[in-house]
Amino acid sequence: MATHFFRRNLVTLKSMAAAAMLGGLVALQPFQVAHAQGPVSVADLAEKLGDAVVNISTSQTVQAERSVPMPQVPDGSPFQEFFEEFFNKQNKGEDRPRRVQSLGSGFVIDGTAGIIITNNHVIEGADEITVNFNDGSQLEAELIGTDEKTDIAVLKVTPETPLVDVSFGDSEAIRVGDWVMAIGNPFGLGGTVTVGIVSAQNRDIHSGPYDNFIQTDASINRGNSGGPLFDMDGKVIGINTAIISPSGGSIGIGFAIPAKTATRVITQLREFGETRRGWLGVRIQEVTDEIAESLGMDEASGALVAGVSEDGPAAAAEIEPGDIILEFDGKPVETMRELPRMVAETAIGKAVDVIVLRKGEKVPLQVTLGRLEEVATDESSEDEATTDEPAAPAQKEVLGMILSEIDDAIRKEFKIEDDVTGVVVKQVAPGSSAEEKRVQAGDVIKEVAQEAVSTPEDVIEQVEKLKEAGRRSALLLLSNQTGELRFVPVRIGE
Repeated sequence: MATHFFRRNLVTLKSMAAAAMLGGLVALQPFQVAHAQGPVSVADLAEKLGDAVVNISTSQTVQAERSVPMPQVPDGSPFQEFFEEFFNKQNKGEDRPRRVQSLGSGFVIDGTAGIIITNNHVIEGADEITVNFNDGSQLEAELIGTDEKTDIAVLKVTPETPLVDVSFGDSEAIRVGDWVMAIGNPFGLGGTVTVGIVSAQNRDIHSGPYDNFIQTDASINRGNSGGPLFDMDGKVIGINTAIISPSGGSIGIGFAIPAKTATRVITQLREFGETRRGWLGVRIQEVTDEIAESLGMDEASGALVAGVSEDGPAAAAEIEPGDIILEFDGKPVETMRELPRMVAETAIGKAVDVIVLRKGEKVPLQVTLGRLEEVATDESSEDEATTDEPAAPAQKEVLGMILSEIDDAIRKEFKIEDDVTGVVVKQVAPGSSAEEKRVQAGDVIKEVAQEAVSTPEDVIEQVEKLKEAGRRSALLLLSNQTGELRFVPVRIGE
């Protein structure tokens, strides 16, 4: 070891001398190479943390289906009775309820209270949850609460003596390239330790509205779900939850829920048995480069408000469709997907300062957050007009679309609700920018470049103004037949 260390640094010193002779300005540090090799061993750390990591086994009763379906035969066929007798014998007993078991991982965060953390998908639908400890003992677990949006579940066991536990660290402090260690139960093999680095941060894998995963190349396989991802200080900086793999095995792309996201959810689940998130009351969409250009922005950033919930916090604060939320609670909103997480993590009832971009001007507002709840909406039936149809209104063509004012006949034709106003799109030219942006017949243009329109002439006038201003696209605020809004940038032709 000593000889190897000396030779390595001798090479480094020779490199430094060569650099000096060549007039180089590179400052090489003799011990940088040694540090780059990573930890010499994680044995002490693994031994210290292993007893806090548990295996989760679950079982549930499911209704089985016939594995061999009977072929369809005509009624009265001489083969009908034969087939029924044959396939009933084949499937005998297979349609009875059966027990299904699954395995996952978890870890103890409160040894005295017996609190254990795992993934929601590990215990989802389970009738029985058993926690298996490193010393071979087992305890039945009670489900305290789950959160599907972040895939977190909190369990409780009743130990005779306090359990070995671990604590959460600062997931915000880790950097890409930092060493991490995963302990879990891959493929039911029991406590398994793997080591890797943080490959990336803030990953959105489209699994939920609050995606903000830590990506790691530490081997994570089926059965690791719910297990901890440790930093080199032995703190939990993530909960392993997903992998990308064509075969089901590790290919070095695993994802963990950051400790910052997890701790708030866990605290609420322990206190209330449910999560309580802030609610702003807006529908948002991404600010693309085209949308930014159409609004005269220097760069694409923020979250574009496509709709505002009636009687919601945003409506009370006078946030409007077309506003771009640039700052929330003193923090910049770099991308659309950051805003839902920022709002969800903010206390209910807190008065929050918000800065929006409205028609080129930054407007400061203040909004008091409500509580996010799942609201079921009933679809109302549509009343069709039965009056005589007057003459069709005049049509105009612009931006590859044939436009018309809305009258009773058009409302009936496209089933546009009575409270939807604007200019209706009757046709979209194949190959046009409007078609590329999925504008379709029946869509209603409410605004062009954040200016309200009510006639095809209004649309044409606004497009001409944009041309004169040198804009390459027109930002349209579109409504569907039921009033749901979205913004679409459509290229302006040469």
